[in-house]
Amino acid sequence: MKSLLHGAGFITGAASGIGRATAYSFARHGVTQLALADINLSAAKATAKDLESGFPGIEVLPLNIDVAKEASISKAVADAVRQFGRIDYAVNNAGIGSSGDLSAEHKVEDWIRTINVNLHGVWLSSRAEIREMLTQGKREGSPRHNRGVIINVASMYGILAPSLNTPAVAYAASKHGVVGLTRADAVAYAPRGIRINAICPGYVETPLVKSTMHNGVIHKEVEKIPVGRIASMDEIADHITFLASPLSSYMYGAAMVADGGFTVQ
Repeated sequence: MKSLLHGAGFITGAASGIGRATAYSFARHGVTQLALADINLSAAKATAKDLESGFPGIEVLPLNIDVAKEASISKAVADAVRQFGRIDYAVNNAGIGSSGDLSAEHKVEDWIRTINVNLHGVWLSSRAEIREMLTQGKREGSPRHNRGVIINVASMYGILAPSLNTPAVAYAASKHGVVGLTRADAVAYAPRGIRINAICPGYVETPLVKSTMHNGVIHKEVEKIPVGRIASMDEIADHITFLASPLSSYMYGAAMVADGGFTVQ
């Protein structure tokens, strides 16, 4: 069976959660060169070792990265290109949660930290990837193929407001920003051969969400999901693979929601 993906991938926040699951999905669907960028280098190395063990022939490059720092992003992208020659698929996944404080009580330092990682970090990552992709030729001559594809990981709280039970104002602001950034860049770079979209997951069975499931408020939010469960990390990773693949070739600037029906109620 023909592989969905070909070439080299670059994933931030790749050592755990959705980023790690995306690395495995990319490997299953044909990526043969993969850069795993994470602030936790030892975890990235462990994931790289596991991938190379499970997928013979794949070349994995673990990288240390702090997405809030321009020099760190630039170095990671340059190291990946030096190793693989190009970046075909970039997933800007690194992100953090924020406090549940309302704006009036919100600490400035928490606001700045959340925006720095979740929005500024995605912009820095995307900017470095775009600069590199602009120098690349298309993999194939078909209109379905591009110089490169970028997927920014937003959230369903990038298109709707959190409830009063879970305010998370800094998180919501950062993810709305990711959606706006994605749409602006998609329009600007579509004519130049770069395809950019966002994915907006709902509640996902990540270590962070699982650690809060004992919280009655979160449990009530999860109960609102029409499908009756939260997503597995593999499901969201496969949706990201779809956005990276030619199967989504006419999608530009989309904020694809994967939330079990939460936002359509």
